[in-house]
Amino acid sequence: MTTTTDILTPADVARLAVDVAADKLASDILMLDLRDLKVFADYFVVMTADSVRQIEALEEDLSGALKDAGVPRHHREGTPASGWVLLDFADVVIHIFGPEEREFFRLERLWSRAPQVVRIL
Repeated sequence: MTTTTDILTPADVARLAVDVAADKLASDILMLDLRDLKVFADYFVVMTADSVRQIEALEEDLSGALKDAGVPRHHREGTPASGWVLLDFADVVIHIFGPEEREFFRLERLWSRAPQVVRIL
């Protein structure tokens, strides 16, 4: 029997996260390909949310969509009130930031050697 997770590659999971984030009006959505850097994940998906409520909604919608696609969440860090939530789906790690936190952490700069697969401003 084939399950959804047998069909979805890490790139598919990351693209699904990008699509959900775009549908839910996240801004500055970025998908980074980390595979050649030999780190703990294949892809990062980074996005900005304008409010605590939007961070909460994005977390809920992303977790739900990926669960529905058969992709289990392994770990979660941060809180909407802190301005940063990390959702770990093994090969894909999703970062939801408030605007100030995104500027402070500058993941794009930290991972500047990773190719940008998708960027939606």
